[in-house]
Amino acid sequence: MVSPLRRRRIPAPKKQSTTFNNNDDDVVCQKCNSGKSPTKLLLCDNCDNGYHLFCLTPILPSVPKSSWFCPSCSHNPKIPKSFPLVQTKIIDFFKIQRTSDASQILNHDSKKKRKRSSSLVVSKKKRKLLAFVPNDDLKRRLEQMASLATALTATKTEFSNELTYMPGMAPRDANSPVLERGGMQVLSKEDTETLNLCRSMMERGECPPLMVVYDPVEGFTIEADKSIKDLTIITEYVGDVDFLKNREHDDGDSIMTLLSASNPSQSLVICPDKRSNIARFINGINNHTPEGKKKQNLKCVRYNVDGECRVLLIANRDIAKGERLYYDYNGLEHEYPTEHFV
Repeated sequence: MVSPLRRRRIPAPKKQSTTFNNNDDDVVCQKCNSGKSPTKLLLCDNCDNGYHLFCLTPILPSVPKSSWFCPSCSHNPKIPKSFPLVQTKIIDFFKIQRTSDASQILNHDSKKKRKRSSSLVVSKKKRKLLAFVPNDDLKRRLEQMASLATALTATKTEFSNELTYMPGMAPRDANSPVLERGGMQVLSKEDTETLNLCRSMMERGECPPLMVVYDPVEGFTIEADKSIKDLTIITEYVGDVDFLKNREHDDGDSIMTLLSASNPSQSLVICPDKRSNIARFINGINNHTPEGKKKQNLKCVRYNVDGECRVLLIANRDIAKGERLYYDYNGLEHEYPTEHFV
């Protein structure tokens, strides 16, 4: 398992960003009661109380550029406007495949789907991946997709289920698994078929059983909308592909490792700030405490899939309905400090 280079939780959009200055030696952080690291100490534009960037929940990657208000002064955040629960609008938003009968686009042949997916269920001992199982209720699936559309719209992000290669960034041919330091594990033929099944289900509107919810502390976050089995493919991490060297000073809060090359100049990252899917809103854990570790129910794995580096988020245990999804940003690498995560 190889995890993200830098993946932090996504705060809900704020009306203001932030200002900062700390020329007063008497100012201390309201969380840790320390005045150390003054360059990382923010002052609330309303009450003048100080907070370290790394003591906030969620932490801030950098000093905001305009007004900033502390948790006490912003305890009544503006809830993002919900996306309309209208099938035609949802179909257009996610570019779902249309059929001759638009009213049946999301009402698939469930018996056929169950027959196909059942053949993929194998013993855990063989460690084969499982396709997610969508909700049978059409209305509930529409609500799930509307919740994701709400989060994407609020963060001004275009929906995409693909890795995208934009002019001025890394080209497609730069995404070569042979460049991976130490080699990259190859996704088996059977697991590739399972991944392709997941993709085809999403293309026809059969989404993973996940709900995007708004939390005043965590911002947008993800909850399981039905029980999910261990080793189920939750989603693929997607977005614009770029060279790490172009993003080392980027303040984006969701950058993900795609290729960790032997030659650092060839390393790639996924940047989901303009185009992404539900993976962007899955949050991380505090992996420095046993309690934090217990919350982890997903793992992030990079695979060679048909000659291309891809990143999958997979259930690492059975997940109960209503449980929030978390994964360890660092895994075995410990590249990013997570001790201030919830």
